[in-house]
Amino acid sequence: MLVLALVTLAVALVTLTVDLGSLSFFDVIHIIFNKNDPDISRSDRILVWDIYMPRIACGILAGFALGVSGAVMQCVLRNPLGSPYTLGISNAAAFGASVGIVLNGGAIIGQSNATIMIDNPYLVTTSAFIWAMIGTGIIVLLVTITKVDANTMVLAGVAISSIFSAGISALQYIYNEYALSAIVFWQFGSLGKATWDELKIVAIVTIPIILYFLWKRWDFNALDNGPDVARSLGVNVDSLRIVAMVLSALMTAVVVSFMGIIAFIGLLGPHMIRMMLGNDHRYLLLGSMFLGAIILLIADCVGQSLFEFTLPVGIITSFLGGPLFLFLLIKGYKKGAMP
Repeated sequence: MLVLALVTLAVALVTLTVDLGSLSFFDVIHIIFNKNDPDISRSDRILVWDIYMPRIACGILAGFALGVSGAVMQCVLRNPLGSPYTLGISNAAAFGASVGIVLNGGAIIGQSNATIMIDNPYLVTTSAFIWAMIGTGIIVLLVTITKVDANTMVLAGVAISSIFSAGISALQYIYNEYALSAIVFWQFGSLGKATWDELKIVAIVTIPIILYFLWKRWDFNALDNGPDVARSLGVNVDSLRIVAMVLSALMTAVVVSFMGIIAFIGLLGPHMIRMMLGNDHRYLLLGSMFLGAIILLIADCVGQSLFEFTLPVGIITSFLGGPLFLFLLIKGYKKGAMP
């Protein structure tokens, strides 16, 4: 855990330096720890603290939230393909955010550094949360009421994702070109969309939920051995499942509403940590957080610096997560059952 934490910090600093380009690594460190130094130019201070530092903080918080959400969902549903994206919750939140953008009269300005102008971002967040909860409610109903096997949740997630994608397409078709442009641009997950004020909201929501999940780590370990074992150890399985899904949906909604759709972080992080450290949730939850942040920061750095144009981080993570998704499906079928 200490190594992963240090790697996360190192990747954040290196990514910040690469993104800036004009400043050396030591110049960046000096500006971070000596913000009020009169020898630092105003332009360099603004560049580091107002433009790129929020981007890095955004990557860390989003990586933490999506990584731990994926680990929790995989445990609660007992499905290795569980994550906010594969279960359709991200698309549900995206549909809600799109509705919020339309109600706000969202417009888009600029080209390479386009910015969505939204009068009331809190309406977008609220709308994203409500629709993410609707998507979560469908999953909870399928698992707890209709007794659908949790292993079929991937197929249910495909259906849920398709429904909300159709809703997004309908909004794009019906409304004017300004709303269409805003929705399309917003859907490309990016770490550059959130400001310090919006990151405070993300932190206020995500940090208490992450601490709650870490506090419940022993309950998740018990549930990982089956609901009957968990009940015999005194775990309220039904309550834990519902609360965990609702809180995971809340974190996903906040991240998606401010940053757009960032796919597969909740799938990549937990599986890589399982290969490294095993299934013990004392380490799996923390490891998924750190690795989610590392993957997201590296993907953003690649999208910012590898090409002559800026490639949104959501596209990079989809390129990484898609092959892993197929690998897990093939691996499951080789064992004789879908994972």
